[in-house]
Amino acid sequence: MKKERITPRGENYSQWYLDVIREADLAENSIVRGCMVIKPNGYALWEKIQENLGRMIKETGHRNVYFPIFIPKSLLNKEAEHVEGFAKESAVVTHHRLKLNSRKELMVDPASRLEEEVIVRPTSETIMYDSFARWVTSYRDLPILINQWSNIVRWEMRTRLFLRTSEFLWQEGHTAHATHDEAEEEALKMLKVYKDFVEEYMAVPLISGEKSEGEKFPGALRTYTIEAMMQDCKALQAGTSHNLGDNFAKAFDITYLDKNNEKKYVWQTSWGASTRLIGALIMTHSDDRGLVLPPKMSETQVVIIPIWKTQEERKSVEKVCSKIESDLQKEGISTSTDYRDYLTPGFKFNDWEKKGIPVRIEIGPKDVEKKKAVVCRRDTNEKKSVEFKNIPKNVKNLMEDIQSDMFKKAKNFLNDNTHEIENFEDFKDFFKNKRGFVKAFWNQSKESEGEIKYATGASSRCLIGEGNGKCIFTGKPAKQKWVFGIGY
Repeated sequence: MKKERITPRGENYSQWYLDVIREADLAENSIVRGCMVIKPNGYALWEKIQENLGRMIKETGHRNVYFPIFIPKSLLNKEAEHVEGFAKESAVVTHHRLKLNSRKELMVDPASRLEEEVIVRPTSETIMYDSFARWVTSYRDLPILINQWSNIVRWEMRTRLFLRTSEFLWQEGHTAHATHDEAEEEALKMLKVYKDFVEEYMAVPLISGEKSEGEKFPGALRTYTIEAMMQDCKALQAGTSHNLGDNFAKAFDITYLDKNNEKKYVWQTSWGASTRLIGALIMTHSDDRGLVLPPKMSETQVVIIPIWKTQEERKSVEKVCSKIESDLQKEGISTSTDYRDYLTPGFKFNDWEKKGIPVRIEIGPKDVEKKKAVVCRRDTNEKKSVEFKNIPKNVKNLMEDIQSDMFKKAKNFLNDNTHEIENFEDFKDFFKNKRGFVKAFWNQSKESEGEIKYATGASSRCLIGEGNGKCIFTGKPAKQKWVFGIGY
């Protein structure tokens, strides 16, 4: 078998990321430009996101729906400010039929041109809100709380697996409320859901807050974000939640009669997270040996490697492996035994390391005699010998330790690479020579944000608090503290 090398992070971070994906067998580039094939190991991570984030979304009262992938162009025209942000990335369907020409080649049938062009959804606000206008007539119809798991198409020029592809998977929540305050409460509630999921399940620490005017979602009143720091110290926007105000309601005439029989516009929110979360998971935890997964995100949490030389040894080893696998599964730990007898134990160790499985258990003939097995944790590569009877309890505790330790390690990295800077010269010098997050006071404006980005490559990530200081750009008094960083 061909043995591929994982490029060390310090040598070439971008290539390291792609090598980890390849060696963990998560995804590959499709024959379609800018798209990806998500393989079973990669899709299992998406299923963990769907299962756990999906449950958390439902616990807040939202229900799942599905809307068409095609959006009439006329609907997009109703919210031009919103659509402008996606216009250059939109895929347009103009015809609905192919036919064979005289050379027996497929061609577009000119007679099949659509009366109205349709757009392959870059996001679903417009088509959903056309329905909202029919669903809402009275205050009794509110709130509307829905969520959709779907695919999205944005014809990206520069793509990278999971982080940015022309087609990707995501969930998008959309709600309608009677008042601004209810919408604001909803937007912040869902931001917390994202933060809780990413930190608790993915073990990725976050900084969260409001986006600047220049960085907010097109058409939104306010945008809130969760921002993660990758191991190259660059920022990754991992999810966003938007208070849309009544802008879309006015564009789509979504109104209701209140208790006083007065006509009012609804207030709306939208929020979403995508397969980009898988990219965040990879880049936060993985190392030069391959993928590293927190137990709560791993489809298989424990892999057992049986080791033998003779058939007699095999019989006794397999019997013990089967018993331990059964005992672990009774404890709710997803476990698999690698019985591939055409591979050496060393190859198996390396193979499962690259796939990021949290715990490996090695059992050979001598282990059977001693009634002890070697238990190895993937995140630290630490090994210890554990009596068979104690393995279920030991591994269960180990899962909690690994999950906690991975979060602490990433949190320490985030803290160690976040700095307070008070003047623009030091700010420029920092981003010229380093990477990381910078906390600084700033009197936000689109003009200064553009100049900051031009001078340093850094952009505002989010507002994190109020106080008294001097604007990092102008030096004038400022009351808002922001986080800046160079992002993906």
